[in-house]
Amino acid sequence: MREQRRGRSIAMSPEEVDAFLAGERVCRVATTGADGHPHVVPLWFVWDGSALWLNSIVRSRRWTNLRRDPRVCVVVDAGVEFDELRGVELAGSVEVASEVPRTAEHRPELADAERRYAEKYAGVPVFVADGRHAWLRLVPTRLVSWDFRKNPALRPRRAAT
Repeated sequence: MREQRRGRSIAMSPEEVDAFLAGERVCRVATTGADGHPHVVPLWFVWDGSALWLNSIVRSRRWTNLRRDPRVCVVVDAGVEFDELRGVELAGSVEVASEVPRTAEHRPELADAERRYAEKYAGVPVFVADGRHAWLRLVPTRLVSWDFRKNPALRPRRAAT
């Protein structure tokens, strides 16, 4: 689900969101701890056009939090200067998408995500399971994007000639 705003918008188009998520390497995953406090960690990911795939260590605070409460918010952002900031926020509930931990067994439903992940982070077409991670899949119920480079008020003014 993608939120779109009417009129002047700094929101990315669906094609821009796909390209942005394909190109960025690190997301920030926010979960809720047993004490109710947020826990935010960086993580590698892949986007398949409709779902965000997270390869998570199964013996981690993040995994424990998500098994108790699968609701998550993920942010992927980029830019240094204010007028360069852009990003995507995805929210929803994750599902465990593989055996825990992931083994070397061929799983057709994971083939695309694992190929994308291996190519993105290792530069090879074959994913190798390490016996410590498992796949989580987020089909966002909310997706919000922004690209401050689209804001005409923030564009650098050309010097008068």
